[in-house]
Amino acid sequence: MTDFEPMPLLAPVHLDHPLPVSGDKLLDRWRLTLVAAGYALSGVPSLVLAILTVLCLCLGPALGVGVLLALLVFPAVAGLTHLHRTASGRLLGREISAGYVETAHLPTLVRPIRWLRDPARWRNVGFLWFSATGGFAMSLLPVALLTMPVTWFIIAVAGGGWTWLLFLVLSGPALAAWWFVTPPLVRARALTERAMLGSSRVADLEQRVEHVEESRAETLDHSAAEVRRIERDLHDGAQARIASVGMSVGLAEKLVRTDPEAAAALLREARETTVSALDDLRSVVRGIHPPVLADRGLSGAVEALALALPVPVSVAVDIPRLPEPVESAAYFAVAECLANVAKHAHAARAWVTGSYDGDRLRLTVGDDGHGGADPRGSGLVGVARRLDAFDGNLRVHSPAGGPTVCEMEVPCRTT
Repeated sequence: MTDFEPMPLLAPVHLDHPLPVSGDKLLDRWRLTLVAAGYALSGVPSLVLAILTVLCLCLGPALGVGVLLALLVFPAVAGLTHLHRTASGRLLGREISAGYVETAHLPTLVRPIRWLRDPARWRNVGFLWFSATGGFAMSLLPVALLTMPVTWFIIAVAGGGWTWLLFLVLSGPALAAWWFVTPPLVRARALTERAMLGSSRVADLEQRVEHVEESRAETLDHSAAEVRRIERDLHDGAQARIASVGMSVGLAEKLVRTDPEAAAALLREARETTVSALDDLRSVVRGIHPPVLADRGLSGAVEALALALPVPVSVAVDIPRLPEPVESAAYFAVAECLANVAKHAHAARAWVTGSYDGDRLRLTVGDDGHGGADPRGSGLVGVARRLDAFDGNLRVHSPAGGPTVCEMEVPCRTT
């Protein structure tokens, strides 16, 4: 990096050797001093929110005043700590997750009660007091050391005489201390925030177990619904046609001697009905595990899907054979996304890309339509539920005006 090359304000902190002095190092310390100033300034809202949090706890039983105050204070605390997680995470070069307990599904007035039982919210409260006290002092020190020579210079100009000597004596050590301690102090502040605001391993595991339990329940419900659908398709389709064939053959057997022409007509009708019953059975089988998927794998099956779509679809999928359950889930997920393109996107073109790195299967379905796809719609919820059964996930990017991009990722190993 050349001298004085600009860098992002929240670029990661590197504890390089302070000597020799260079333009890059000077610029980096100026940057970190600005970051420290921001940390110090955040101590003011932290103190205010910390006091308000205590008021929430004290006023909780008083006719619900504390509950109403908590509905304002806790989201504000979450917003402030989110900014700190983001800033400290970027300074450390890694994401800091909050690990909050999900409360969006609860009634509004019940949420504060659940927040009080959330360890992550209590970590937020502890952080507020740290930010307003020790964290404030830690972050103010680089700013104070850098501005100390200016302060003493003003005093020297105003006082004259021996104060000039004081300015000369104190300015050098202050700047030297600023040079040496600024990067370690900013990094120490970021590490402290990660320790206080980051979710613990136990909390992560508990959240993961809860997610797996929900995913398993949804998968079982989905499987039961699929079984009912197959039973209904067989009952209303193939089974009814096969029963009709049996009746036609029985009538033909009775008429074969007295009215051969009527018997022949009944047999022709039975043959046609048999063909229709076979088509129904093939349709049911395709809904369970498409033959093209078994024959050509996921790459070939996606290409076949694209050919049948009325919208031009470019396919760039290079994926080896994977376990059948994963292939089936990915195939139906892509099929649902492409069906949404055909029905709702009003797109001129679409695309499907896919890759496999030996550990994760990644698929992307996109279109140049008008956008606005709702991830909570029944179709995309079904896709997410299907992938959830394999610990996969679905991300939907669909701003108004488009384009829409659905990114799917499923952990999968072939060995």
